[in-house]
Amino acid sequence: MSNQSLYRSNIIDFILDLFARRGAEEYMGEPVSMAQHMEQSAACAVADGADDELVIAALLHDIGHFVGDFPLDALENGIDNYHEEAGADFLAPYFPATVTEPIRLHVAAKKYLCAVDSSYSSRLSDASVQSLEVQGGPMTEAEVAEFERNPHHQSAVKARLYDDDGKVAGLDIKPVYQYRDKLESLLL
Repeated sequence: MSNQSLYRSNIIDFILDLFARRGAEEYMGEPVSMAQHMEQSAACAVADGADDELVIAALLHDIGHFVGDFPLDALENGIDNYHEEAGADFLAPYFPATVTEPIRLHVAAKKYLCAVDSSYSSRLSDASVQSLEVQGGPMTEAEVAEFERNPHHQSAVKARLYDDDGKVAGLDIKPVYQYRDKLESLLL
């Protein structure tokens, strides 16, 4: 068995371990931890009737905070950590684009929604408003048009909305390990 196939067979355990080791970390001053935020985002996708790919994208959308090169508090300190790229790149060898591209685009989706929906910015948390500024602010008209040409843009917008709704203190939701079957079923 090659190292790559050995790693492929352990990627789910690695992801679950990341949640166990790093999930309790603070999430940019939000009232939930990193793990709670991602689990709540997945719960929002489930409640919305999303397909398994979008549920898992919602669950893993912020994994780039754990696997990227920047410290977890980079965004809070005014540094774009490109966590969306780090997360999507980390997951791309193991999951289909229907999982990884909404992850890659969830920050762009926030910028998009701020540009096309005048009421959207009012639903952003203080931390999301702060990170939006660091991430470049709302899209321009040209960026909106380019974003809309991406075949995954609608899934990214849904993932973004689940992200926005996944910040409720004290909410009792399904923990990450209960998504193991869905994670395994989507492995490439």
